[in-house]
Formats: sequence, structure tokens, C-alpha cells
Amino acid sequence: MPNPKHKHSKARRDKRRAQWRRKKSSAPGLSVCPQCHELKPPHQTCLSCGTYKGTQVIAVEES
Repeated sequence: MPNPKHKHSKARRDKRRAQWRRKKSSAPGLSVCPQCHELKPPHQTCLSCGTYKGTQVIAVEES
């Protein structure tokens, strides 16, 4: 197994790790529900109308 010949500086290490933090800190994307046109997380049941891929999955009380 290869070993490093020289020590990497802390700045070089932290530059690499900063890219990961930047990607993780972005806001999650939202999609529009085709039934009620509310914003919802992608690939999840819409909490306002209770549908997923056009099928009623959960019963939602209307108030």
C-alpha cells in the first residue's frame, strides 16, 4: 500500500474538506405537487393533499 512521501499542510487538507461542506450546506430542492401545486420534497408524499405519483396514499383532513 503506498504511503505519502511528504506531509500535506493543514490548509491543503481544509481546502479539500471545504468543498464537501459547501455541498452539504445548500438548501434541499423542492418540487411542485401535480395535484394541488404545493411545494414538497421530491420523491415524498405531498402532505397537503396526501398523494404520491397520482395515487391517494394518506387520508388528509380538510379544514
